[in-house]
Amino acid sequence: MSQVKLAVIFYTMGGTNYQLAKWAKEGAVEAGAEVRILKVEELAPQSVIENNEKWKKTTEMIKDIPVAKSEDIEWADGIIFSVPTRFGTMASQLKQFLDTQGGLWASGKTVNKVVSAMTSAQNPHGGQEATLLSLYTSMMHWGAIIAAPGYSDPVLFKAGGNPYGTSVTVGQDDKMVEDVEASVKYQAKRTVNVAQWVKNGQQ
Repeated sequence: MSQVKLAVIFYTMGGTNYQLAKWAKEGAVEAGAEVRILKVEELAPQSVIENNEKWKKTTEMIKDIPVAKSEDIEWADGIIFSVPTRFGTMASQLKQFLDTQGGLWASGKTVNKVVSAMTSAQNPHGGQEATLLSLYTSMMHWGAIIAAPGYSDPVLFKAGGNPYGTSVTVGQDDKMVEDVEASVKYQAKRTVNVAQWVKNGQQ
């Protein structure tokens, strides 16, 4: 039984989704996966980033993390996306990355990838569920297998009970309101397990 390969792909402006991605990596490694943690390219002008101290600090913090490429999607058996909500949908940086994967999609290389997603917003009803659903819509076009957590473990309720994927509220103090670490790790393990089932079935 070969090891599951998991790509954890994130976009972050303030660091929250990077933290979610790190927890996801920890959970996936505990489940026996080989994990790559990757960021998508920043599209915002440098002048805008320089004028936002928090954004600038985050950009510096993640500067050495590799940028996700098509080769990483092709390599992975499973993918976890972590992205903030922007007006009820995924941040444009991740959308742009997905939109550039047409070559993989056209050659059938996105089919049966096992995917799951996480998100954050400043308000508990600020579009988290809509963000995850919009991302999953793209994954349906990919022919991917969505491994949403549903209500498959009590730990999910402690994190707010989002069945589509872990979501977290970030307060004005830039701290997470809900305690989601255990939920993120559980979601990662579930994604690895489903990817293992698919991988075993394909061998």
